[in-house]
Amino acid sequence: MTRIITIIILTIILVNNAIYAAPLISAQSAILMDAETKRVLFEQNAHEKLPMASTTKIMTALVALEKGNINDIVEIDKDVVGIEGSSIYLYAGEKISLEDLLYGLMLRSGNDAAMAIGKHIGGDVGSFVNMMNEKSKEIGANNTNFVNPHGLHDDNHYTTAYDLALITSKAMEIEEFKSISRTKSWIANRDKNQVFYNKNKTLWEYEGGDGVKTGYTTRAGRCLVTSATRNGIQLIAVVLNDYNWFQDCYTLMDYGFDNFNSYVIIKKGQLIKELPVLYGKKESVTAVSEKGFSYLLTEEELEKIKVDYRLKENVKAPVNKGEVLGHVNVYLEGRLIYKGNIIASENIDEVGIFRKIIEKIKIGINI
Repeated sequence: MTRIITIIILTIILVNNAIYAAPLISAQSAILMDAETKRVLFEQNAHEKLPMASTTKIMTALVALEKGNINDIVEIDKDVVGIEGSSIYLYAGEKISLEDLLYGLMLRSGNDAAMAIGKHIGGDVGSFVNMMNEKSKEIGANNTNFVNPHGLHDDNHYTTAYDLALITSKAMEIEEFKSISRTKSWIANRDKNQVFYNKNKTLWEYEGGDGVKTGYTTRAGRCLVTSATRNGIQLIAVVLNDYNWFQDCYTLMDYGFDNFNSYVIIKKGQLIKELPVLYGKKESVTAVSEKGFSYLLTEEELEKIKVDYRLKENVKAPVNKGEVLGHVNVYLEGRLIYKGNIIASENIDEVGIFRKIIEKIKIGINI
């Protein structure tokens, strides 16, 4: 009996350890990121600069959706036709909507679609690539450099798993991008080669799968960006140069969903404190949090969260609704993970001059 109990206890310990153990994957570089907060839940050589093949097209779509109009009609020039690799078989003189080009870009991974989009949005492909690089810097993807909009190999065309996750999380903020990424097939409004099927099996194989983009060249190896959403949590997994690309992304996302939960640390409008107001028609003002803050944590990490409020010592009327009265800092194991404002929840008008004199006398201020 004692032996059976011991086996049961050991089994429970092993199962718990298995849940929290870091994933074992074959990627040269990988990352798992929370799309909302950008928290890194797992990384493996995540800042190593590597070629990324057609996952490049995530940035191509992001810039196109920000700068263009999906209803634009694009006339295809002969110099974007016949690009090597994956294609949607554009032909010179064809007129096609930017929307159809974006679906051809993301689902069929059309290199010709990438060039057509670049020329349409940037005026020329070189100018569009400059837009891609400017956007990278804007969102903090500082170890990324694009030389084309499609991802065919060039030694100066590279990113990191971390940067690619940042780019994807930014793109996922755009509803049109999210919709395209989640689409399994699309029928374009054109005379031939109308049907585009999504190459990303995540949509079929993984619960809550959102896409996002496959990529392969001989030099880059198999590269994959996946995303999945469950119970309001969206995770992004990136693997670069990984022969086991889909399964490794699923393993990473399983690890995230199994071990982390979203906890509300601060609610929007949460009452922080009633602060006394000098010379106000009301004696105090309610200080509240300006924004809410939720964070993905393990149960053990939740106990290590510290919230620090810093409020003004003196508040004088008039007070305007929304006026900053202090700050709130949230720390995880001593590391700052959030900084937000504490604001006034209402207007407090100033009393008249005679009332102010009386108040000054009350608090012992010489006049």
